[in-house]
Amino acid sequence: QVQLVESGGGLVQTGGSLRLSCVASGRTLDIYLMAWFRQAPGKEREFVSRVTWRGGNTYYADSVKGRFTIFSDNVKNMVWLQMNSLKPEDTAVYYCASRTLGQRDYDYWGQGTQVTVSS
Repeated sequence: QVQLVESGGGLVQTGGSLRLSCVASGRTLDIYLMAWFRQAPGKEREFVSRVTWRGGNTYYADSVKGRFTIFSDNVKNMVWLQMNSLKPEDTAVYYCASRTLGQRDYDYWGQGTQVTVSS
C-alpha cells in the first residue's frame, strides 16, 4: 500500500500563490503516476495535473495550464503543486493521488487539503 499526506492549503487572495505538498510512504517503488485532483463544494472531483513518477512527464487540465506547475522528487517521495495566479474558482479541497504500475486508475488517495481563494 501507499500512504499519501497533503499539506500547504490555506486562504489566499485572488492572484496569489500557494504550494501544495504531498509526501508518499509505503510501497513507493510501485508508483507509476502521481496526480492532483480537486473537489469544489457541490461539484464532482476533477483532475488537475499529473506527473510520471520516474519520468517527470507532466499533464495539466486546461483550467490550470500556465498557472499551476507539478513537480516531483522520487528520492524524497514527494510531489508538489505550485499554484500561481489563483482565482476564486480554484477554491476546492485538493487531493493527492497515486496510480500503481499496472493499475487502470488512481488507487491511493490522501485526505485532502483545503484551498480557498477570496475575491
